[in-house]
Amino acid sequence: MRLRNIPGARDIIAESPWIVQDPEEKKGCWKEVFGNDKPIHLEIGTGKGRFILQLALENPDINYIGLEKYSSVLIRALEKQDEALLPNLFFIRGDAELITAYFAEGEIDRIYLNFSDPWPKKRYAKRRLPSGAYLSRYNVILSEGGRIEFKTDNRMLFDYAVDEVPASPFQIAEITYDLHADPVMGAGNIMTEYEERFSAKGNKICKYILVRKETKEGTPNEEE
Repeated sequence: MRLRNIPGARDIIAESPWIVQDPEEKKGCWKEVFGNDKPIHLEIGTGKGRFILQLALENPDINYIGLEKYSSVLIRALEKQDEALLPNLFFIRGDAELITAYFAEGEIDRIYLNFSDPWPKKRYAKRRLPSGAYLSRYNVILSEGGRIEFKTDNRMLFDYAVDEVPASPFQIAEITYDLHADPVMGAGNIMTEYEERFSAKGNKICKYILVRKETKEGTPNEEE
């Protein structure tokens, strides 16, 4: 999908109070950014912000960070936040590859991946957000009981993501290949802009939830 350039988007982002301009300097100090000790949830590829704004509105006892690479997309999320003024939501304009530079070990309690770029060509597989390479990064920044939630309408990407899990530090706790028809995993589901569009076309939404693998004693095993 080709992104439309929005004149002045970078300047608006540079001046927004909702954008953390120097995320590398906040590594290990995100609770100070929010001014409290509440759990921190991260959405990677936040797009226009519908999903994360709704989460932040419904869950004031959780802090949220939306990470988005493209200024012309992120500006739409900022427009929504300028109206909502949610104190438990900030954004980063940055690259997902740098998350271990932005966040300290165990600093994030949950990661959301929604309708990520499928990078269909095999040579770009490591750029896919549910790839083994990224799962290793998530393992660093997630807290001991942290989890990853991934959903997409792209069945090939989802099958790839499922295949990447066994060699990672994670295991699948829940999975569905038709989220909107699943009475358990579909309960309380918040749709993204893409999800609403794709499901209206009849596309089935796939989702998994990952948690860390456990040893026989029931303790997290980060060396598997």
